[in-house]
Amino acid sequence: MKELPTPTIDLSPISLPRGSLHPGSSAMGAPTPSALVESRALAVGAAPASQGPVVTWARHLDEVREAQRLRYQVFAEEMGAVLPKTVPGHDVDLFDDFCEHLLVRDGATGQVIGTYRVLTPTQAKRVGSFYSDTEFDLTRLRTLRDRMVELGRSCVHRDHRTGGVIMALWGALADFMVRNQLDTMIGCASIPMQHQGAHGVVGGGHAAASIWHKLKDTHLASVEFHVRPRLPLPVDRLDTTLDVEPPALIKGYLRLGAKILGAPAWDPDFNSADLPMIMRIADLHPRYRKHFLGV
Repeated sequence: MKELPTPTIDLSPISLPRGSLHPGSSAMGAPTPSALVESRALAVGAAPASQGPVVTWARHLDEVREAQRLRYQVFAEEMGAVLPKTVPGHDVDLFDDFCEHLLVRDGATGQVIGTYRVLTPTQAKRVGSFYSDTEFDLTRLRTLRDRMVELGRSCVHRDHRTGGVIMALWGALADFMVRNQLDTMIGCASIPMQHQGAHGVVGGGHAAASIWHKLKDTHLASVEFHVRPRLPLPVDRLDTTLDVEPPALIKGYLRLGAKILGAPAWDPDFNSADLPMIMRIADLHPRYRKHFLGV
């Protein structure tokens, strides 16, 4: 069993699990992380009596490989993404070695059924950028970077796409943010170019253009945080009038209080349109603040 190649040594005392960089600290008047864990139905890394989802942070390379296999199944086999053949049957890129990897396992089988990867500010400096920097000009976020983490490669196994798995992931992420005195999350939220709508599949990017057109009027961040796509989706040449719903994950982010940072980029490798999104702890909807933070 091989240890992860680049753990956050300068932030994580060796006795602590990955994902728990600053134990005992509290931010913005929130309770300590130990209280947060006890207050939720799913404690991070502890299996509930009902054998529901179990949330852990990857400690070893073989655990990261489990997440990468799931990502390959979802992104390549389901969505048709064209991925590097670094490790056959796995989604691997240069950012993985610098990230913390959050895993959700089936409580009965131990199978990894959901994952996020989290890139901290320190690790972003080590790798040279956030992944989002490759898709967007993030210049206007420069004042946030020291307390900003990036969420990426979010996916859930097709047989387990329930609210419980996503809530388990978000609960662990909230705990991570408080433990590490971080207050901002960013990421690229994907809309497949072949988007499944209420009336069938909508292709050609028209669904993504319509979703952007609708959400920019209701969920756009303040102008001082706007970013620009490096390879824009050509929304001006697409139909923006379709009555289509955003993917479930994007709707979930918006319910939490997330904002959109600008127009979508086109990611040809993943055959998707990516919306830049930001979630600040201060903007967390009161209902979810109480659920995740206990305040």
